[in-house]
Amino acid sequence: MELATLISIAIRASICLIVFGLALNASPQDALYLFRRPRQLLRSLLAMNVIMPLFAAALAAAFDLNPAVKIALIALAVSPVPPVLPKKQLKAGGQASYAVGLLVAAALLAIVFVPVAVELLGSAFGTPAHVSVAAIARLVFSTVLAPLAAGIVVRRATPRIAERLAQPISLLATVLLVASILPIVFTVWPAMVSLVGNGTIVAIVAFTLAGLAAGHLLGGSNPDDRAVLALATASRHPGVALAIASTNFPGQKLVPAALLLYLIVSALVSIPYVIWRQRQQGGMAGAMET
Repeated sequence: MELATLISIAIRASICLIVFGLALNASPQDALYLFRRPRQLLRSLLAMNVIMPLFAAALAAAFDLNPAVKIALIALAVSPVPPVLPKKQLKAGGQASYAVGLLVAAALLAIVFVPVAVELLGSAFGTPAHVSVAAIARLVFSTVLAPLAAGIVVRRATPRIAERLAQPISLLATVLLVASILPIVFTVWPAMVSLVGNGTIVAIVAFTLAGLAAGHLLGGSNPDDRAVLALATASRHPGVALAIASTNFPGQKLVPAALLLYLIVSALVSIPYVIWRQRQQGGMAGAMET
């Protein structure tokens, strides 16, 4: 088996383990959280599925970016919440129920939304584009829905074992993910460097900041919910974005490098927001104690 195949399997396995570990502390009520709150669901969808695609299209039109970067940004804008995000959301003070509920809602709705959004954006740019419902369904089922359902079932059947396993599995998944991504970073580093310039970094930073701002403003009156939606809106599922790009633009070999560059820059740009939310949370906790 080739190294590239092994790395791909390891990444998928680590993502499944991350979601499984998260679900070991979740319940069916958490999974259905947003479907029982239609107004909050609509605000969340407005931030992720309307504002971000429009903003990405505006960036692509305004900047003279490398075509691979334009494709990556637009594909990311229509992709759902990544499965590795909830831990970051909880670290920023988000509610576990909203984080899990948003993950489930975004994954389910992506099966319909992503193909439609790709068609519309392709028509807007005069470039016919499509992605099949089946392809998105397979991806979100394997990386989100199946491991999430498995974790919830284990928790309901053996809650004590689930509680004991959650932390070790999450740690193992994180280590496996980092170990899998590092070889890819070293391999595509020259390609990533070649994309820097012509406003690439500025566009990625602007994309991330717009997501944080839109999610924070539309997250509602609860500061914890704002943190969840802000990070969810700024972060996208690179697996779905890669599927969109490879289906419609197979000749653009730099798209994977552009997606990886986005992941690195977006993670760095989000750190100050996470730190700020942690300090806010600490300040509120101190005020309640006094």
